[in-house]
Amino acid sequence: MRAMPEGSIDLVVTSPPYNLGINYGNYEDTRSTADYLAWCREWALEIRRVLAPDGSFFLNVGGSPSNPLLPHQLLLSLCGEGLFVLQNTFHWIKSITVETRAGEQISAGHFKPINSKRFVNDCHEYIFHFTKLGQVLLDRRAAGVPYADKSNIARWAHTGGSDLRCRGNNWFIPYKTILSRDKERPHPASYPPALVEQCIRLHGKGETTRLLDPFLGIGSSALAAKHLDIASFTGFEIDPDYLAVAKSRLVEDSAQGDLFSSPNAP
Repeated sequence: MRAMPEGSIDLVVTSPPYNLGINYGNYEDTRSTADYLAWCREWALEIRRVLAPDGSFFLNVGGSPSNPLLPHQLLLSLCGEGLFVLQNTFHWIKSITVETRAGEQISAGHFKPINSKRFVNDCHEYIFHFTKLGQVLLDRRAAGVPYADKSNIARWAHTGGSDLRCRGNNWFIPYKTILSRDKERPHPASYPPALVEQCIRLHGKGETTRLLDPFLGIGSSALAAKHLDIASFTGFEIDPDYLAVAKSRLVEDSAQGDLFSSPNAP
């Protein structure tokens, strides 16, 4: 990032190592808390430097049942003097059970079950939306959802006749069902491309977006950039195996796109 021009990025979406002892390939995820937070401030300062004045920085971070304070410690560390303002907090819901009006319970999504008499299964992570001054305008309906009660379309003037409302700060974005984690998601802490796509839509610059992911992993943010045809994407990754997977996913995604766009495709 130090080689990038100041103010050259519109949007940053990333997820750093969580310092929870996760088994990454080329990174030791067991720093002391003080060392970890100091390191995070170091790369966050570079993010702030390359971010445009009206830019957004979406940071995905999770805790663990035995270390639930970590996301909040990181949040406070990055909101210090000379860094960021917390403009929004989103909750990435990976798995949820809801009850319909008919009384039926429906469970959707995936989570990693834990065997504990003290803690419950952890089915969500945080997405902190940082900006420089807390005043960045968002395109809330670009990332919105249709009204359940269609009478609200005409009732509320702000809809402009459109059947979309603000989604709010709870985002249910499940992982896709896979057959083999080693082959299909060989990274211990990746997020779905749909999560990044949601951030791109919400930030509201569309295809002109200049997106950065300083912790690319296996390339979910690169896939999101490709899916939404945005102008510029930059990613950094220190693990050559993860980078190879990211490149492979982009190639496979392109091949699938060619297949399904073909008039002869089944």
